[in-house]
Amino acid sequence: MRALPRVAPPPELTVRLRVIASREQQRRGHGWLRRVATGAWLMFDGLMRPLAVPLAGGICSTLFLFGLLVPSFAWVPSAQDVPIGWSTEPAVKSMYPIGFEDGEAVVDVTIDDQGRMVDFNIVRGSGDTDSASFYRSVENALLFTVFTPRTAFGQPVGGKLRLTFRSSHVDVKG
Repeated sequence: MRALPRVAPPPELTVRLRVIASREQQRRGHGWLRRVATGAWLMFDGLMRPLAVPLAGGICSTLFLFGLLVPSFAWVPSAQDVPIGWSTEPAVKSMYPIGFEDGEAVVDVTIDDQGRMVDFNIVRGSGDTDSASFYRSVENALLFTVFTPRTAFGQPVGGKLRLTFRSSHVDVKG
């Protein structure tokens, strides 16, 4: 083969190849976006064909097995359910010995999340509940009372507490 003489390409071959390449480029389009989109589609198509059947089979089997297991996850509350301490009621932490008038008063106290009294309402009382001295004695007894706030999931929140003041002692109901 080395002994054979070299053959030179015809001079019009270069021109014909350039014309063919120009026509092909014009037929395909000039935009780089079109070339990128075509390449992405070929890559996507080439990857999805081998993955489509295993993917569809995996999704169908997952849905089927999940459908079989869902009824076993159903929770039916028991009649002997033991309540857990997710919340606590407000309580009286301490009360200073402030003199209370003779008689009795049932008071609803609103407590904020810091354990401070926000408001109170005298529900009923024995004797003259409309008198200023009776109201002041209830108010003084509540101002010097320290409360523990109600908790919900461990966080302090506001709440209401019903207190019964008697001249001899105090009853607390949450």
